[in-house]
Amino acid sequence: MNIVLIADSYPPEIRSVSLMMQELAEDLVLRGHSVTVVTYWPRYNLSADTKKIKFKELSTENNVMVIRVKTPPHHNVNFMIRGISELISPFLFWMKIKKLIKQRIDAIVVYISPLPLALVGSKVKRKYGSRFLLNIQDIFPQNAIDLGILKNDFLIKFFEYIEKKTYRRADKITTHTENSKNFLIEKKQIPPDKISIVHNWIDTKPYTNAQKTDLFRRKHGLEGKFIFLFAGIIGPAQGLDLIVKVANELREMSEICFLFVGNGSEKETLSRMVDLHGLKNVIFKDFVSIEEYPYLVKSADVGLVCLSKKNRTPVVPGKILGYMAASIPVAAFLNKESDGHVLIKEAECGYSIISDSSVNEVKNLIVKIYYERDTLNRYGENGRRYVLKHFTKSSCINDLIKLI
Repeated sequence: MNIVLIADSYPPEIRSVSLMMQELAEDLVLRGHSVTVVTYWPRYNLSADTKKIKFKELSTENNVMVIRVKTPPHHNVNFMIRGISELISPFLFWMKIKKLIKQRIDAIVVYISPLPLALVGSKVKRKYGSRFLLNIQDIFPQNAIDLGILKNDFLIKFFEYIEKKTYRRADKITTHTENSKNFLIEKKQIPPDKISIVHNWIDTKPYTNAQKTDLFRRKHGLEGKFIFLFAGIIGPAQGLDLIVKVANELREMSEICFLFVGNGSEKETLSRMVDLHGLKNVIFKDFVSIEEYPYLVKSADVGLVCLSKKNRTPVVPGKILGYMAASIPVAAFLNKESDGHVLIKEAECGYSIISDSSVNEVKNLIVKIYYERDTLNRYGENGRRYVLKHFTKSSCINDLIKLI
């Protein structure tokens, strides 16, 4: 089959979904399919080394044809510019597909958000008669409404119209958690027989091969610290101001360190909070490369996951699986609707409480974790076993291919 994957990010961008898209594309090629990935031009979530690379519009990478599309900025800009960019992007993607893909397209797989990219799937289906599979990672516009990002009634109705239209035109819809599936059936009236669960997966090999070392700690002067690591996008959905407030309460426990590795629209705001309080126990670093990431995670004591209490959808942050694959325990502060609470409880891989808990409650949990540090290995081992049983790359991609 000739298969096209539409994704908002692809390596070298450092995001869990970009790595998943690469693994999916390369796995499909190994199974004998011809695969083209159409994605945004890389400009966000890059390590220092990859920022220097001169990318091409069309390239072949591990037998996958990759089309990178230049669009107006869609991250770290005000919401008006981002909205315009996301509305323009489907047409730019569609133009590149018509120009650069010469063969028939048998199937198109679209991973959203952003929602408007799903319009590309509709166009391809209509022109080529392709099978259209839509994977929903974030439920937009509901998540933007909950976070207070999207307030204009006209825009809300407009995006809900696009949402309804694309759900109707997709041949199959997938999502990654049970409660997300139930939400889409109950709130969005998607027929139950049209929607399936395909779990997000994690390739455990890089974490198995990465040996735990002190190189990262020595490089950044963190020897002897008990590190709570947050690695990923630092945006409004994460609600990381809660962690900075907790760090302020724990300033006297100098051995505890909160390490934020990544970038995003809220990083500057959080940095100002840290400077205002004169905190020495919160450290910011830029993204590391995909190859370095497993070593970074293994250098930490606990993997930190946060979602703002304003979220109302059941999303599970992808970084949880990375922490589990690296055999480190998870400390999660998530909205009450998140299926992450269920995952952590079932896997017995760490701790979770709702993110509208008080600063004092979160502080008490952090202190509890610190004093239980001699028993944390068990949570890490539990997490890895659970990932190997439920979230392996091969089994999850098998489920997806059946639907394609």
